[in-house]
Amino acid sequence: MGGTLTAEEIFRRVGAVLDGHFLLTSGLHSPTYWEKAQVLQHPNYTELLCHFIVDHFRDKGVQVVAGPTIGGVILAYEVAKQLGTRAIFAEREGETRVFRRGFSISPGERVLIVDDILTTGGSLQQMVDAVIAMGGNAVGIGILVDRSALKIDINIPLFSCHKAIVPTYKPGPETCPQCRAGIPLTKRGSSGTA
Repeated sequence: MGGTLTAEEIFRRVGAVLDGHFLLTSGLHSPTYWEKAQVLQHPNYTELLCHFIVDHFRDKGVQVVAGPTIGGVILAYEVAKQLGTRAIFAEREGETRVFRRGFSISPGERVLIVDDILTTGGSLQQMVDAVIAMGGNAVGIGILVDRSALKIDINIPLFSCHKAIVPTYKPGPETCPQCRAGIPLTKRGSSGTA
């Protein structure tokens, strides 16, 4: 499967680890940003990262793989392909995630949730809630990069391809060193935030 590259080496190889002053989806600020789109544009690297997740959950009886829009769609598809299962995705609806487009989860169906970057766990909790709302059994969570500073309490087995220790700060010069230094804030990602 493409040699012995680690997840971090893959992200760095494609220039996806950025330094600066970034606004994250959570509203927090960070001096480092993991630009998952730079990795997901490379099918060979995406396949390898998904293989790490598949290896971890191969024996868990996964019946469907679910991810959030947008990056999670690509990951769900590739992980499901490697596991030989279905792939579905949940879309944002206000502060929740919902399955649309005729996607369904049968009662008790074993679901593996996949996502790209974990920071606060908010998006993952929305995915877990969406799976449970359809009667599914969330048996695991696979993440490309876990950059959470605190323990996320979701009570579902979680595997990350890479654990990054990156500080996050509440906005403002009293808490964020980049704000205090006057470094311009960068917004990345599809929603105008990272």
